[in-house]
Amino acid sequence: METNKVREFEVERSERIKEQESNHELLRTASSFMNASIEAKYSYNFTWMGRPVIQYPQDMIAMQEIIWRTKPDLIIETGIAHGGSLIYYASLLELCGNGEVLGIDIDIREHNRKEIEKHPMFRRIKLIEGSSVSEETLGKVREHTLGKQSIMVVLDSNHTHEHVLKELELYSGFVSKENYLVVFDTIVEDLPADTYNDRPWARGNNPKTAVHEYLKSADDFIIDYEIQNKLLITVAPDGYLKRVH
Repeated sequence: METNKVREFEVERSERIKEQESNHELLRTASSFMNASIEAKYSYNFTWMGRPVIQYPQDMIAMQEIIWRTKPDLIIETGIAHGGSLIYYASLLELCGNGEVLGIDIDIREHNRKEIEKHPMFRRIKLIEGSSVSEETLGKVREHTLGKQSIMVVLDSNHTHEHVLKELELYSGFVSKENYLVVFDTIVEDLPADTYNDRPWARGNNPKTAVHEYLKSADDFIIDYEIQNKLLITVAPDGYLKRVH
């Protein structure tokens, strides 16, 4: 009986999420919030275990759900910034009882490195300084993947089409079947054209355009639309890619 109740709740939840896909008023409200909150730098307001984590709470919850379900023994993330997301993933792996996080950035600021290295969760974190698409960096990444059974990849560095497409081509092969390749900031394609006048990425040149280009020839990944239909507020629309074979 109790098992049936659990299953009943899960079915109701799935149906509710599916209905949100066509709830136009809710979708308009979510889009309006995304536009206003990005302009207000809302994602800069949060910390995880004392370190700034420049993410939306909704995406953090989605990542928690994925990590708990797939229990990766390695999470590779390109783009470190203050290190909050590395610490977040490491703390989830700590709860899972296994795994490490590999953070890659072309420039790890010294003050950020010091804070990351003195954090209690650093015992599950390794850092690589270098371009995520250089052969030298990839060689180091391959060493860390040896012996790992379940690998997840998160792309959150340079957000230009060319760079993200290259990362997709280079890092997708590390992702285990049934695990995820998450591409953040695909939202750039959906924002007003003048949102990032001070950055090299914009509409037509961003992570979402790279994802769509990559998927034209990659049949081993699909977009997990259920995640974004559930979140509605996310910086990664079309960016939660699940490896299916």
